[in-house]
Amino acid sequence: MKNLDENGGPAQIEGKYAAMVVCWLLGNGCLFSWNSMLTIEDYYVYLFPNYHPSRVLTLVYQPFALGTLLILAYNEAKINTRRRNLFGYILFFIAILLVLVLDLATSGKGGLGTFIGVCAISGAFGVADAHVQGGMVGDLSFMRAEFIQSFLAGLAASGALTSALRLITKAAFENSQDGLRKGAILFFAVSAFFELLCVVLYAFVFPKLPIIKYYRSKAASEGSKTVSADLAAGGIQTLPGGAEEDPKRFERLSNKELLFQNIDYAVDMFLIYVLTLSIFPGFLSEDTGSHSLGTWYALVLIAMYNVWDLIGRYIPLVKFFKLESRKGLMIAILSRFLLVPAFYFTAKYGDQGWMIMLTSFLGLTNGYLTVCVLTSAPKGYKGPEQNALGNLLVLFLLGGIFAGVTLDWLWLIGKGW
Repeated sequence: MKNLDENGGPAQIEGKYAAMVVCWLLGNGCLFSWNSMLTIEDYYVYLFPNYHPSRVLTLVYQPFALGTLLILAYNEAKINTRRRNLFGYILFFIAILLVLVLDLATSGKGGLGTFIGVCAISGAFGVADAHVQGGMVGDLSFMRAEFIQSFLAGLAASGALTSALRLITKAAFENSQDGLRKGAILFFAVSAFFELLCVVLYAFVFPKLPIIKYYRSKAASEGSKTVSADLAAGGIQTLPGGAEEDPKRFERLSNKELLFQNIDYAVDMFLIYVLTLSIFPGFLSEDTGSHSLGTWYALVLIAMYNVWDLIGRYIPLVKFFKLESRKGLMIAILSRFLLVPAFYFTAKYGDQGWMIMLTSFLGLTNGYLTVCVLTSAPKGYKGPEQNALGNLLVLFLLGGIFAGVTLDWLWLIGKGW
């Protein structure tokens, strides 16, 4: 018998660290384009001063993401995961390319027509995100916890990288004519290249890693039909086992049963993101007043959020710091709602140091709690059930984002809009 590790996989199978790197890059690609849109808010606020782009673009993005994922999660057991993820990454690449083309075609002019075009592309990002984020988290849920953690860290890293890139391009072009636009164009070009890299990685590198082939073969032997195309891409044509051996082995819990058993985890995901998105990025982009940092202030706040969100996603790798108690997670998540009055009073009476500290804490807790929930929930289930549960939890995550983005508008009450 093979030597098994704590995750139930053979310890000697190669490719664990390569898979973690690829998962990190794929996670990065899942939100890199969208974070590019969010991070150049200063450019869009300059182009469309009357349309509240930081809020409207996110509000357009979310219904497309949520609606698409609702359909995909419902039909998850029948969907070809390879086709789903590749479609998502290719759509990300095309959409970010269209942002670049639109800006060049209009010569950086604002106006309602251009804004509607940007909003349509934002909707396309939502559709792509639903395909990739749900598909990848579902796929990685039946593998090792480190793979989910790496993917989620990649999601956060995309925010940190785009923020760093934006600060560099803003500094480089600040004093040149049309500098804001030049920085944004360079930004979109880098994003398009990165999305193309993700398409290549998922199509040709990821399915051929030995440890990925092992876990997909294992999921197929437990009755998963979603992995066959990925196995074929990895050179495995015949699925191990057969239904005639033991039909009970292929029985699985329905999505409804999985949801009832994990309703606390689903509510956790919803509450984490409803709070985060009711503050970030809209409130931080528009409602923090004037400070000595001037036009850099919103960018610094968003960068601090992204960096601490990334750090928070690595803390659970240390077993001692990982919160796995279901009750403990719920208490920690509910206590975050104290940040709402904290942000309100800091924006009104506090200085920028306090606001930077609060924003960092918001990011840290967001990243930490997301990883704790998504790595704890799939334990103890079969491969197909873990895939379904991963999709369901991402559905609640996106539901929380949508609700948070909608609640974000409440900050505008009494401000004449």
